[in-house]
Amino acid sequence: MTNHLYILTGASRGMGLAMAQQLLQAGHGLLCISRQTNDELTALAAQSGASLTQWSQDLAQGVAASERLGTWLGTQAGKAWTSVTLINNAGVIPRIGPMSQADAADLGHALRVGLEAPMQLTAAFLAATEHWSAPRKVLNISSGLGRRAMASQAGYCAAKAGMDHFTRCLALEEALKPLGAKVCSLAPGVIDTDMQVQLRGADASAFPDQAGFIQLKAGGQLASAGDAATRILAFLARADFGAHPVADIRD
Repeated sequence: MTNHLYILTGASRGMGLAMAQQLLQAGHGLLCISRQTNDELTALAAQSGASLTQWSQDLAQGVAASERLGTWLGTQAGKAWTSVTLINNAGVIPRIGPMSQADAADLGHALRVGLEAPMQLTAAFLAATEHWSAPRKVLNISSGLGRRAMASQAGYCAAKAGMDHFTRCLALEEALKPLGAKVCSLAPGVIDTDMQVQLRGADASAFPDQAGFIQLKAGGQLASAGDAATRILAFLARADFGAHPVADIRD
């Protein structure tokens, strides 16, 4: 039996929860890092025969999260795993509105969760697994808004653009190593999650694109969390994963 180890952030709801559900298969080990644990995943793991560990961890505290991950990986037997993968999925939208009305603490929180923590977790992951013989992958869940500017979304756009460029740099570094990790920052398309609810419910006077998000929902153009998770995990399993450090699921 092949044994694949996955580390997934933001796994307690939405697309992250859907990915976690699909990753809970016999022979898989799954570490979920979220603000809250999920009892449904515990029950599913028992049924599937997968190994599940859940941490209640605030990713705004990226130093603590990355140190905890590095220590945990140090206790794992690298030879026991056929592959090991980090999926940086967690992210938050700061208050929707123009920068002139932004709250400094709110912006800082969004950037810590959406960019700083993924970088810190990736650093800890790569350092702890550097001498493992198993193939290693890092999948960063990005957004089309990291590549397209939008008014009243500067904090979220900046975090995702930073994630894209950080991944480009990381790909160059890992390509120089004999057993370097394969990495990709992937835009998953538009998905029917709580984030979309936030965008549709924003004050139209402060968010010029609100009507467009309402139309996406009305026109049935939003993928379900489950369908999006299936497509992302299929992309992750492709033989050419990492050939392009920045990609879009719709390409």
